[in-house]
Parts: sequence; C-alpha cells; structure tokens
Amino acid sequence: MTETARQVQMTESAAKRIQELIASDGKSDMMLRLQVSGGGCSGFQYEFSLDSDKTEEDHIFENHGAKMVIDEVSLDLLGGAEIDFVRELVGAAFRVNNPNATSSCGCGSSFSI
Repeated sequence: MTETARQVQMTESAAKRIQELIASDGKSDMMLRLQVSGGGCSGFQYEFSLDSDKTEEDHIFENHGAKMVIDEVSLDLLGGAEIDFVRELVGAAFRVNNPNATSSCGCGSSFSI
C-alpha cells in the first residue's frame, strides 16, 4: 500500500469534536487515538481514546486543526479511511468510513476484511 493510500482523513465535524474533548480534558497535547483490535460482531472493532503518547510505530494525521494517532498495524486496516463525527436521534459518535471493510455490523463499530 502506498503512503498516499495509507492516509487517514477526518471531517471538519470530527476535528471539532476532538477539539471539544481535548478542551474539556484540559490537556492541550492530547490527540485522538484510533486503534483496530480483534473482536466485535464482525471480526475487528474500532477503539477511540484520547492519548498524549506517541511510539515509533505511530503515525499522526492532522486535519482541520485536530490530531489523530494510529499505530502501524491499525493503519494497515484503516488506510484510505475517513473519520467523521455524526449526531443522530439515537446519539452522537465517531464513524469510520473504511474502504477496506468488506462488511460491518449494524452499529458501525466493528467490521471485517
């Protein structure tokens, strides 16, 4: 996969929500960490957290003034994805539009390749 294909973007809505979470946490050096782990109803699941640490295997992506960190293994499964933040009647959540996923569960938090 080329470096361009491994890029992960975030929408303005996602960036704004990340900035809101960081502001409420009070630590300006925080980033949204997106990881993929085994599990969920479709095989893999997305995990979101705030993190200020970066390892040698991490990649940082910045869009609309917000930073997101993704580890090397997760990036192999997320390359080309777009992270969005959506507000719906049933709640609000980050949503991953992952072109590598062949199927996903109804709630959108897990997927298969």
